[in-house]
Amino acid sequence: MSLKAFHIIFVIFSSLTALGFGFWAIRHYRLHCELAALIVGIASLVGCAMLIIYGKWFLRKLRGVSYL
Repeated sequence: MSLKAFHIIFVIFSSLTALGFGFWAIRHYRLHCELAALIVGIASLVGCAMLIIYGKWFLRKLRGVSYL
């Protein structure tokens, strides 16, 4: 597996983890009304969006490099 393929898989996994944690934290806020959970949830969703933007940028930058 090339470094490019590993990097893409890692960014996808990180994005999904941030998305899941963000939804969990916001759900925790709705159940327990803890402001910290809301802040962490929003930050996690923003981080997920930034990871997706970074992943798209990375793919465009290394368009000519093989996955092998």
